[in-house]
Amino acid sequence: MPPPPVPVPAAELHPEEQQASVLRRIVTGDALVSVLAVVMALIVGGLLIVVTDEEVAESAGYFFSRPGDLLGAAWSAASGAYVALFQGSIFNFEAETFSRMIYPLTQTLTVATPLICAGLGVALAFRAGLFNIGAQGQIIIGATLAAWVGFSWHLPVGLHLIVVILAGAVGGAVWGGIAGLLKARTGAHEVIVTIMLNYIAIQLVLFLLTTPGFQRPGSTNPISPQLDDTAMFPSLLGAGFRLHWGFIMAIAATIFIWWLLNRSTVGFELRAVGANPAAARNAGISTTKGYVIVMLIAGALAGLAGVAQVSGTEKVLTSGVAASFGFDAITVALLGRSSPWGTFAAGLLFGAFRAGGVTMQTSTGTNIDIVLVVQSLIVLFIAAPPLVRSIFRIPPPGAFKTAGKRSTKKADAAGGAA
Repeated sequence: MPPPPVPVPAAELHPEEQQASVLRRIVTGDALVSVLAVVMALIVGGLLIVVTDEEVAESAGYFFSRPGDLLGAAWSAASGAYVALFQGSIFNFEAETFSRMIYPLTQTLTVATPLICAGLGVALAFRAGLFNIGAQGQIIIGATLAAWVGFSWHLPVGLHLIVVILAGAVGGAVWGGIAGLLKARTGAHEVIVTIMLNYIAIQLVLFLLTTPGFQRPGSTNPISPQLDDTAMFPSLLGAGFRLHWGFIMAIAATIFIWWLLNRSTVGFELRAVGANPAAARNAGISTTKGYVIVMLIAGALAGLAGVAQVSGTEKVLTSGVAASFGFDAITVALLGRSSPWGTFAAGLLFGAFRAGGVTMQTSTGTNIDIVLVVQSLIVLFIAAPPLVRSIFRIPPPGAFKTAGKRSTKKADAAGGAA
């Protein structure tokens, strides 16, 4: 019988393989850990709400005489904030009409649209073993090119929107492809390159919005002319809602990435490169080609997020068109475990956080920054699965399988002895 293979210590691995190993441990895992990470983040966020609430602080002064007041105030503070978050993001059961009741849900879907598109781009890069930190810049460049086509070109209905979408995808793809090409040809680290490209994109759009070709005539503010009506996404549910057909585009992008990763040869090669670059090279798969392709597609997806902003939500180009969607997309991809539908669900969750945070602040006085704290805690718990497993007493992956094999071997040994 040949001896069992000896595992290679992490210190002896090639730096590229070490990076891929760390990335695989973070972005892979069961869905239960992701759900429990969200639960843990909400619990810690609730505790922070309680600690910073004025009524709780006041009732804490006489805790030993009436402890029930402190507990009641703490429950009211946390539950009130989260109920307001739910009403502002999912369903407002206090509204008078059904359309106003579901309006928060449509807001969540609207905000989630760019998060889903950009998150898919980050997730796809993760699956290929790359850290795409440049979604922010890719969104900006995609939005810039899409907006320019939208307000400077005057095309027929239908054709104009298609050209705008293509322009945004091309802009994002070019910006992402630069990082992929530098990674493939020179070995430049994609994290450094994409971060630098983010800064370039931010300063570039600021400059363009002060030029005659992009600045609105008669205005000194850095804002572009409004896009033509033919370049905008139609409303999905009518004029009373902000939800537009860009959300359908996000669904189509999710389906495409699922097909790409699970049903296409290109997707198989990308997953092979992400799983083990050395083995992929030995199998005849070009890692350099894979890096360029994956960053082109990832950038195009982020560019679609920019299209959703300028052609659906904002209808103009501003310096803040990307908001923080590009950075939130990293969290969305991590929470979704880099799977297309997991990223889609995570985008909806973070869309709900962003849409409901304003209502939570106005209704209960809770600082909206608590939403950012919860999002950051989700990242913390997602990046530390052993911590979540130890808190909830969940066995590590493969524990049941290993236990089953051991019991089978013991049974076989007992039978042989008999």
